[in-house]
Amino acid sequence: MTPSDNRDRPIDWDAVPNGGDLFGELYLAEQEAKEVLAQPTENTLWPGLVACGVAAAAAAWLSEHYGFPIILLGLLVGLSLNFVAREPSTHRGLDFAARSFLRMGIVLLGLQVTIGQISSLGPAPFAALLVVMALTFAAGLAGARLAGQTQYAGVLAGGATAICGASAALALYGVIGKDRMSQAQFALTLVGVSLASALAMSLYPLLAAVLGLDDRQAGFLIGASIHDVAQAIGGAYAFSDPAGSYATVVKLSRVALLAPLVALVALAIGGSGSGVGRPWFRRLVPPWFIIAFLVIVTVNSLAPLPRNLSDGALTVSKGLLLLAVTATAMRSRMDLLMQMGWRATVPTLTATLASFVAALGFSLLLL
Repeated sequence: MTPSDNRDRPIDWDAVPNGGDLFGELYLAEQEAKEVLAQPTENTLWPGLVACGVAAAAAAWLSEHYGFPIILLGLLVGLSLNFVAREPSTHRGLDFAARSFLRMGIVLLGLQVTIGQISSLGPAPFAALLVVMALTFAAGLAGARLAGQTQYAGVLAGGATAICGASAALALYGVIGKDRMSQAQFALTLVGVSLASALAMSLYPLLAAVLGLDDRQAGFLIGASIHDVAQAIGGAYAFSDPAGSYATVVKLSRVALLAPLVALVALAIGGSGSGVGRPWFRRLVPPWFIIAFLVIVTVNSLAPLPRNLSDGALTVSKGLLLLAVTATAMRSRMDLLMQMGWRATVPTLTATLASFVAALGFSLLLL
């Protein structure tokens, strides 16, 4: 038999020792690999939730041990890990955390506010607080116009500075939507608001002391101008205990106005993804989590929770908002964020400056 005859004969795998087993194992391994690759990994929440949870836990640990604002650290850690979002299997979990955890955190925030706290502020200080917030919101819009940014950037920066920092920014972004503002621009606004609030917490009590403000004046100034709730209250207590108590009432009154502001913004610009021809009366209905926030505030005013339950709800709310901020940062593209430049920070700067000047003026004139 010639060599060419051997080449033409088919291989008898059964006659070759272990040949059939080897061929079968290779075939099965190839089929298994195809099945794994064909599995819809994007349909599960766990990869994104686990990645977001680990990043948020790292931010919480750093905040506890080094004293930095936890929301700011959540943003920075999330931005540093944004390469994780290149894996498609994380998208659904990260989007769920950014959207659903935000809404649940906002609803639970209503357990910190009662109508009695707002009424205890008095008509004149409450009216002054409304003017401060209106000027702050207008300054955000003006800063956006001056810097060549969109009106939505002004709405986000002005609203976040006027109400309660990152929490308000998350709620407003839920109305504005990804189709009107990129996540990178939103993340940059969050970073600016968080940095401004952290700086204000350190500077405003010192400025109040230099200006010779009394406890009530300092409490109004700090409570009406610092963005984040914890930082406003902490900064006021750094001045004095009476100032801290008064600033708590002022700041919680601002938080209570989150729902009306979001409803007005939704009425003015329409909800995310709404059509151009959407009837105006449809816009009067605020997002469901804002309605739930108002319901919680009302129920809490009629039958306040015990202090330990209220503190526990606040802790859960902060945790959910931290997860939402971290997930949003992880889904942001750093290349787009770097391309925005300094102009994207102007709305936050103008809103922060306006809130301080307006709050200082009213604290000197009315209190």
